[in-house]
Amino acid sequence: MAMLRLLAIGLLGGVVAVPFLWVQRGDGFEYARFAALMALDLGQLVTVPVELGIGFVLAVMGLWTRTPGYVLGVVTAVFGVFVAGQAWPTMRWVDGRPSGFGDPDGEFVMVVLALASGVVTTLVGFSIVLFRWSGYDPSERQTPGPT
Repeated sequence: MAMLRLLAIGLLGGVVAVPFLWVQRGDGFEYARFAALMALDLGQLVTVPVELGIGFVLAVMGLWTRTPGYVLGVVTAVFGVFVAGQAWPTMRWVDGRPSGFGDPDGEFVMVVLALASGVVTTLVGFSIVLFRWSGYDPSERQTPGPT
């Protein structure tokens, strides 16, 4: 459960890079949205491996086994839907006429990564909610039934 919780925190933690919008190359909402998605991808490139490493250590040590809560699951799922919802129109903008700016293939790859990030974030959020809703608690010992 520590891995799932810290994966969600790592995906949400990618937002820390969004204020660094120095990569915005044009004026307008589309350019700002593309720069924010690119910064989010780069932020998640750092935060997700760090959080997964911490989660692996905690899982091996047997610490922090409590199931993540509904709030983390819902916030993660909503954030994933928002990111995917912003990546989809950005993908259409990049492929439109005239196409985005600079290198259309590079832009397309960044937007596809953002879309994939949004989908994975949504799935992680829904899995947290489903684990919580099912009553799964890894801290309780499972006793085998009669055979």
